[in-house]
Amino acid sequence: MPGWLGRLGAGLSRMGQRFEERRAQAEAEADGPVGVPPAGVPSGKPAAGTGPADAAGTDGPARDIVPAPPAYAPAVAARPDPAAAVPWGVRVAAEAGWRLLVLAGTLWVVMKVISTVQLVVLAFVAALLITALLQPTVSRLRGIGLPRGLATVVTAILGFVVMGLVGWFVVWQVMDNLGNVSARVRDGIEELKRWALDSPFHVTESQINDIAENLSATIGTNTEEITSAGLTGVTVMVEVMTGILLAMFSTLFLLYDGKKVWQWFLRLVPAQARPGVAGAGPRAWRTLTAYVRGTVVVALIDAVFIGLGIYFLDVPLAVPLGVFVFLFSFIPLVGAVISGALAVVVALVTNGVFTALMVLVVVLAVQQIEGHVLQPFILGRAVRVHPLAVVLTVSAGGLVAGLGGAVVAVPLVAVTNTVVGYLRAYSEEQALRRLAATHVGMPPPPPGGGVGAGGPERPETA
Repeated sequence: MPGWLGRLGAGLSRMGQRFEERRAQAEAEADGPVGVPPAGVPSGKPAAGTGPADAAGTDGPARDIVPAPPAYAPAVAARPDPAAAVPWGVRVAAEAGWRLLVLAGTLWVVMKVISTVQLVVLAFVAALLITALLQPTVSRLRGIGLPRGLATVVTAILGFVVMGLVGWFVVWQVMDNLGNVSARVRDGIEELKRWALDSPFHVTESQINDIAENLSATIGTNTEEITSAGLTGVTVMVEVMTGILLAMFSTLFLLYDGKKVWQWFLRLVPAQARPGVAGAGPRAWRTLTAYVRGTVVVALIDAVFIGLGIYFLDVPLAVPLGVFVFLFSFIPLVGAVISGALAVVVALVTNGVFTALMVLVVVLAVQQIEGHVLQPFILGRAVRVHPLAVVLTVSAGGLVAGLGGAVVAVPLVAVTNTVVGYLRAYSEEQALRRLAATHVGMPPPPPGGGVGAGGPERPETA
């Protein structure tokens, strides 16, 4: 309809124009001299309506002219761009969504690769933790004049010998007290049975015997599963020994050539990101070193005081339990709960309910002192992580890589927190420097200036 109305209006306009031209031509022929073209008609061109085309009833050259639509014709709005028709919030969500999908896919691939070579990754991470613990000793030995190779060998041998002696001492204590513990466990079970019979829970002896018979029947019917679990345990022991050898080998080379390994890694980083990574690396290493040292000190204090409490309460296996407390203290929060529960259970089945309650009081007291005094004072704020983040991190690490993942999860989060905080501060400072250089008409600073080149460092938060 708009197009038809436009064509109709154009035709009427042309008809009116021709009438006006013919009237002007007639008046000019009647009044003007011969040979002068009518008014409004260019010289050298025939007037409209006088040519052969008009005589034949056609428009001639005017047919090719497309006139503008009249003012009363309705306007037709053009269709908008599809991207402009989508709301801004939906477009932002879509842009963020596909990037998050790419990151999630990349993380999934990385986790698959890590799970495939899990033994190698855990061995290397353990080597990093041991190196962070032993590196200060190497620096001190080099400071007194020992060559780097000799200082590395002496430190590595001493460290591995101490770890081996601790493991041997635990096994020796367990085997030496196994007979005594078995007898005391039987006595403790009998005491628990008498306590249950005399308790207000109205437990009868027949119910206790039924529970014991069901437990024996379950063990008897699952003999094959227990045997296969034992074979699996042998396989796990072989993998553990392999991982220990890999960790020892990696620790030796990290102690000797750690700086060269870091420089080689920096060459793999893109040139634009290299200054920021070069500045974040030493700070991450300082955070890891502080975490490992502080955790060792805190774990040692926990093991000594809980072990002394267990020893004075006459609970067997006090020394092995203290060593277990030390080892499980490397798993924050969760490890303390597991080691404390183990000590309470041993006290319960060997010495009775009262001794178990006293052991529980000792464990809770030491853990409260650790959480509110030792960790803030020894670890400091730079490597502290919120308890909720610790629990979630340890759980995720345990699900992904078992006990080793639970051990390395928290230091990984602490180091990541330090690196992200530094890179954010570095990016902000570089942006401010470029802005200042633009305002004063100076060229921007070269890469590596500011924070990455030893400039002022922003405070890191946990």
